[in-house]
Amino acid sequence: MSIQLAAVQMISAPEVGPNLVTAARLIAEAADQGAQLVALPEYFPIIGPSDATRLLAREADGHGPLQDFLATIAQRHGIWLVGGSIPLVAAHPDKLLNSCLVFDPAGQRVARYDKIHLFGFSKGAETYDEAQTIEAGPAKPVTFDMAIDDETLRVGLGICYDLRFPELFRAMAPVDLIVLPAAFTDTTGRAHWEILLRTRAIENQCYVLAAAQGGQHPTGRMTHGNSMIIDPWGEILARLDKGEGVVRAALEWARIAEIRSSLPALAHRRL
Repeated sequence: MSIQLAAVQMISAPEVGPNLVTAARLIAEAADQGAQLVALPEYFPIIGPSDATRLLAREADGHGPLQDFLATIAQRHGIWLVGGSIPLVAAHPDKLLNSCLVFDPAGQRVARYDKIHLFGFSKGAETYDEAQTIEAGPAKPVTFDMAIDDETLRVGLGICYDLRFPELFRAMAPVDLIVLPAAFTDTTGRAHWEILLRTRAIENQCYVLAAAQGGQHPTGRMTHGNSMIIDPWGEILARLDKGEGVVRAALEWARIAEIRSSLPALAHRRL
């Protein structure tokens, strides 16, 4: 048995409205092509000239146009939708939570993950410090069960910089699929994105679905793109370098079972 997966790649702008139009169009494209689970990239609704721009789009948990959009479109297409990430209100009044919400085909929310690891990078003129405007989520892994055709898929969630912390994903094990929305910088992405994604797939013997921002944003920022779907052996099944689009591939139950049977690394864990 197989499940059809899709990753949406975007180049989000500072205005929420046009980004939602683009997301809706690409989700519809993925659903029309048979996708049963669709993932959006990190901050699909807004990427402005600074992290502070996203503060203006914050919503209270459970209420707001971004959350309504995700619930409605999941129900409209009858898909499982991993909503990339959106800014939610944090405990600190001047910060936000970078939150990934998951909706089932009925439009019901089934999971919420708040990004744990906050990106920091400084090289020349390129500097990022997410801790200035983002509040870290609780230090615990988040998974959800996706039931399709009498089978249950265990899915783990991470966001962007989380990819560099293997202990987060190992704490979820075993999972059948890791979904990682991201907006990797082009600088760090060219160096590490692919190798880290493939490593997470190999060491956890699961599929990885990475939905990325990918290109030159109106603000001048360049994101790495390369949305991809990777199998448990580390093989890249589908990939999109730059630009808007949809990446699709099938998750094969037999492939997971075959790899875990022939190389039972998860069962051999000792620490």
